[in-house]
Parts: sequence; structure tokens; C-alpha cells
Amino acid sequence: MLTALLSLVALCIFLGVTYYNKKMKPMFEKAANLPGPKTLPIIGNALQFGTNTKAFLDYIFWLTKEHGPIARVWIGPVLGVMLADAKYIEIVLGSNKLVDKAVLYKFGEPWLAQGMLTNKGATWKKHKKIIANAFNVKVLDKFISIYNENTNTLLNKLEAHVDGSDFDIYPYFNLFALDTICESAMGVKINTQKNDNSEYVDAVQLLGDAMFIRAFNPWLHPDILFNLSPLGRLQKKCIKILQGISKNVIKTRKEHLIHLNSSSCKPKLQHHEDNMQDIGVKEKQAFLDLLIQAVHDGDYLSDQELQEEVDTIMLAGHDTTTSALSFASWLLAKHPDIQNKVLSELEEIFGDSDRAPTSRDFQEMKYMEMVIKETLRLYPSVPIYGRLLTEDVPLGDGYILPAGTNVGFNPYMLHRNPEYFPDPEKFDPDRFLPENSIGRHPYCYIPFSAGPRVCLGMRFAMLEMKCVLSALLRKYELLPPNPNHKLDLTVVLVLKSLTGIPVRLRHRR
Repeated sequence: MLTALLSLVALCIFLGVTYYNKKMKPMFEKAANLPGPKTLPIIGNALQFGTNTKAFLDYIFWLTKEHGPIARVWIGPVLGVMLADAKYIEIVLGSNKLVDKAVLYKFGEPWLAQGMLTNKGATWKKHKKIIANAFNVKVLDKFISIYNENTNTLLNKLEAHVDGSDFDIYPYFNLFALDTICESAMGVKINTQKNDNSEYVDAVQLLGDAMFIRAFNPWLHPDILFNLSPLGRLQKKCIKILQGISKNVIKTRKEHLIHLNSSSCKPKLQHHEDNMQDIGVKEKQAFLDLLIQAVHDGDYLSDQELQEEVDTIMLAGHDTTTSALSFASWLLAKHPDIQNKVLSELEEIFGDSDRAPTSRDFQEMKYMEMVIKETLRLYPSVPIYGRLLTEDVPLGDGYILPAGTNVGFNPYMLHRNPEYFPDPEKFDPDRFLPENSIGRHPYCYIPFSAGPRVCLGMRFAMLEMKCVLSALLRKYELLPPNPNHKLDLTVVLVLKSLTGIPVRLRHRR
């Protein structure tokens, strides 16, 4: 018995040494000159990240402030490098080969599986080809009626706060965005704005917490240990709620489309790229309908793939928009001069009418678009995201990132680099005037990522935000909270404030 035990211990030591010499030692050697904080044996810097998402975000900001635009950390055997300089970021984000997502995204796979946010390789390319067609410009314009309808519901809800004290606007935008993306993505009205509650919203927030807590606690990385933990059991419960919604909707929508096809004597599932623009024109259809009907070079999405992509679109199109709208309202309330410039533009477009905006109106909202871009510069909805390197990457300046490195991009700090944005803490939409953008590094502004994996929903989000903010400002004046309020930033998948985002409202005279 003793001999067998000693043999097992010896085998474990041998395997550990072999693993270290083959994989870890080369990584340590290549990363040796990267700036970064001191590490502890075995666990590296894992304990420095804190135990909640607020501490995590503060630590990420501190890394860049303390160690500069390239900073190294170890989380157990996982090497992470945070980049906040455009010249380094371009090398990774601009590559057609370095498209694998960082390890952090792995912890979202129990929910999103191999959706566009998490998948890689041939699967990613296939899905991107199909989904890009569903985000066709003419198709997106057909969702404007959904934006307008849900915006009217939002304004009616906000009416209760007019001429009152300050209130947190974030939950209102959250329910609005959820109603809008559900109807756009799945063709289903869930009316969370009218019910003032949502299992979906609660489940997303809990899942976001679980992902970050697990990522920075190496002992929770093994599935068997995580699944046995209270956090793992909570995650399982949340995923059941979220996937239950999407599974039921996919089944219903497929039956609906089959019925439409059979009743009109059309072949099933054989729309192609050349007529994707017609989908959604004759009747208001959801992204799910477009994905079901899309066939591209023989590719189509299975029921499982449909669910993964719908779940991904729901997440990416819900929380990100909520964050951007909330911070935009905060900044406009704090800067009445800029709010008045937006209002002047809206008066030129709409005059004294109260008509709903059209696609042409959104194209004319040039200053509004600059306001949204400047909001996302100061408060990017996703303040950190990453890639997993599949090969060694020379960055220049004597730095090499070894294969296996998890590269994090820090747009929050990048966007505050005075080299690219002078007086970076100032809210100044004129930064994005064409003449002021000449010569600016293309990778110094990345709120929607950049390169091959740039966000496919960027235009969808911009249209939605223009619709809401224009309607809000045409009806109400945004005022700052009284007394003054300080934001306390954290990240739960997206950037938000622990102290809320309070504003006041007053009717336009």
C-alpha cells in the first residue's frame, strides 16, 4: 500500500515537472520582462483581484495606472496581460489569426455555449457570415417601429418622475432594452416595462457575478468543484431560466415560419444572401426568423446553434445599450450646453411636430451620434474584454507575448490617454468631428472592439440609442441630481454604477 502511494506521489511530481518544463517555463521566460506586480508562488496575483466585481475593476484600472499600457498578472498558471496602448492593441485585435476569446469567456459557455461571443475557428466564421446578413442595413431599418413603440412606453413610465426629486434611470433603460431586444431578436413581447420586474434581468446579473468570481478564483476553475459550490448551483438555476425562454421561443417561431411557408406554397428555409434585404420588409420579423431562414453557401444553423446565437444577441443587445443610455443621460444632465446643442439639432429635424423618427431622421442626427460616441469614450459599456493567443506575438519595444497568453483590452483607460484625447476627462463631443478625427490612431477608440471580431450589432445599438435619446430630449429636460452625486463604477458584464445613475426630469416648456 505504501509503495503504491509513493509511486503515485512520484508520478504526480514527474507529471508536474514535465508540464512545467514543457509549457510553463517557456512562458515564464518570455514574460519575464513584462511590467507587473509581484506574484506569490502557485497562485500568482489571484488574491489581489478581490472578491467582487468592484474590486476587480478597480484592480484593472490600477494595473494600467501603476504599470503602464502593458501590464502582466498571473492567475495561478494563467498568464494575463492588460493592454491600453493603441499600437499594441492593433497588433492583436487587427490580426485575422488571433481571434480566439480569452479564458474568461469560457465561464460563459454553460449559458452561451458556442455563440458568436464565445466561439472560434470555422464555427465562428460560419456564424459570422450568416449573422452579418441578419444585421443588413435595410433589415435593421424595419425594427424602427419596435424602437419607437418601446420608447413611448419608457417615456410614459418616466412621467411619474417629472418635476420630482432625482431617481436612478438605469433600471428604466434596462427594462426598455430588454423589451426591445426580445421583440427584435425573438419576435416576442414580454412587456417587462409594464410589469416592472424581470426574471431575465435578475438572472443575467447573477450570471455576470458568477463568471467574474469564478474567473479570478483558480480553485473554482475545475467544473467538478464549481458545480458543487453554491455559486455553481446558482448559475445552473439562472441558466435554466434564460435558456427556457429562448428554447420555447425558437420552437414557436419555427412552427410559425413553417406554417407561413406551407400556406404560401414557398419552399422551406431557402432564402439566400441576395434576398435577405427583402426579409422583414413585407412583415415585421425578428432576428431569429432571419437566422432560421438564412442559408448561405449550404450553411444553416441547427436548433442548438440558433439558441446559442439568440442567447448571445439577447445578452449583447440588452445590457450594453442600458449602460450607454444611462451614462449618456448622466452626462447630458451634467452638461446643459451640450444638451441644448442636441436639442437644436432635433428642432431642425422635427420642427414643432411630435412625429416619430424615421430612418432618414437618424441619419441626420450627426451631433447626437457624436454625443453617443463621446459617452462611450468616457464610459465604454464593456470596459474590458480579451483574446487568447494561439502563437507567440512580438509587440515591439522588446516585449513578446507567449502563446497561451490571455490578452485583456482596457478601453476605459485607453480612451483616457491624453496622447489620443487631450484633456481626456472632459466631455466634449466635438472630438468626433471629422476634422478633429484626422490622424487619430484607428485603434485608440474601441468601444465596439475592432478588427475581425468587431461588434456586428454596432449599427443596431446606435439606431436604438438615437431613438431613445431623441425622444427623451424632445419631451424632457435632463437635470443633474441634487445634491451632487458621485458614481461608483463596477462591472457586471457591462459598466455600471453601484450608487446608481440619478437624474431629474422637467417638461420642455
